[in-house]
Amino acid sequence: MRPMAKGIEIRDAHFPGRAPIDAYGNGGFRFADMSHRGSLLCLPSGIHGWELKEGEPLTVASLVKVLAESSEIEVLLVGMGANLKPIPAEVKAALKAKGIASDPMSTGAAVRTFNIMLAESRAVAAALIAV
Repeated sequence: MRPMAKGIEIRDAHFPGRAPIDAYGNGGFRFADMSHRGSLLCLPSGIHGWELKEGEPLTVASLVKVLAESSEIEVLLVGMGANLKPIPAEVKAALKAKGIASDPMSTGAAVRTFNIMLAESRAVAAALIAV
């Protein structure tokens, strides 16, 4: 019987802190001297990898981590990708029910606004679809 080979363990991407986004584009983001390929959720608990891709529908289920931290979030900036798209009514209603105001914009505008609000120590979170 052969011992089981140890492979690479892949974990969900998570940076345990709040940090401004230094750059975006090429399908990812740079922050805190690191880079991440794919979308991000920037929450009070840290920066998390997010599975949503541009063109996929935004759903309540895709924002479960945001809703779980609702007591620490007043505003959710939603970077919808390259272009502005509306937040679906059921998602907006779920956020509002938890006391979170939501603001859709392009990902670039969401990054810039997030960085400003973060510097002001506001209770902000961001859901950023990679472009």
